[in-house]
Amino acid sequence: MVLPPPTALFALRAVVLLAGLGLAGYQDWRVREVADGVWQGMGLIGAAAGLFEFWGNPLALVLWILVSVWALEHLFAWDAPLEQFSERLPGWIELGVYVGVLGTIIACAADFGVGSSGVPIEVIGVAGAILLARGLFEVGVLYGGADAKALMMAGLLLPIDPTPLWSPPVAAVLLGYYPFALTVLIDAALFAVVVPVAIAVRNLSAHEFTFPRGFTGYKIPVAELPNRYVWIKDPTFSRTVSDDEPEPQTTEEDRALRQRQAETLAKQGVQRVWVTPQLPFILWILAGTLAAVGVGNLIFDIITAL
Repeated sequence: MVLPPPTALFALRAVVLLAGLGLAGYQDWRVREVADGVWQGMGLIGAAAGLFEFWGNPLALVLWILVSVWALEHLFAWDAPLEQFSERLPGWIELGVYVGVLGTIIACAADFGVGSSGVPIEVIGVAGAILLARGLFEVGVLYGGADAKALMMAGLLLPIDPTPLWSPPVAAVLLGYYPFALTVLIDAALFAVVVPVAIAVRNLSAHEFTFPRGFTGYKIPVAELPNRYVWIKDPTFSRTVSDDEPEPQTTEEDRALRQRQAETLAKQGVQRVWVTPQLPFILWILAGTLAAVGVGNLIFDIITAL
């Protein structure tokens, strides 16, 4: 089977996605925060690309607009003005958007089917990316909102990728009906396996390896805590502030917490403490996206190549 060459529109979407994730990964690595403008720019370009693709197909165009607005509402602070009336109002509106868009897609699929004359598979891919990202964020698998936004933008810019640059023929056919965001997540998770191996090697070289935490953390001097993006994982000193103190929500709050922890530990005479690195998962999403664009779903590739 010979795969069709990637189109110019696919190339544009892929370049925007990779460039956006690269910028987001750099910002997240340096300051552990990603500017909203990065996601907003990616989202608007992805939405516009879909408008261009589905122009002339009324049903597909309307459905694309619906899922694009659904994705974009996660990127703009539209809820802030409404909270002055009721803190719950934005949540109810967002729930209505979720139910309304999903209900519309399901109803259209039932009436018109799925495909070129019905609900485009790309619309389903975007909806799947939004549900996947939001679901993983809510259950804590994706720790930061930036990680969830990265997956959503992967789905909006490349909903379905039937033309990776290289992939076994059977795997390439499967990818034509498979959400691109899920491929990115699977590939990213495979790359993330490198982390515990690297941590274990570090601990072994420092003669500080213990099982099992030798795969997830390492020791650093207490004095370095304020300037390192880490969580304290020593069972004795994992909490050095009052239990009723809220979890830090910003980089500044996180650093202030580590500063207080370092001061408390120093007063107790502790010199080194076990920590776990706060590694930005966006970096693995970027690696997963590169793999997904180049070779598709690594699991599919391995299985179908056997």
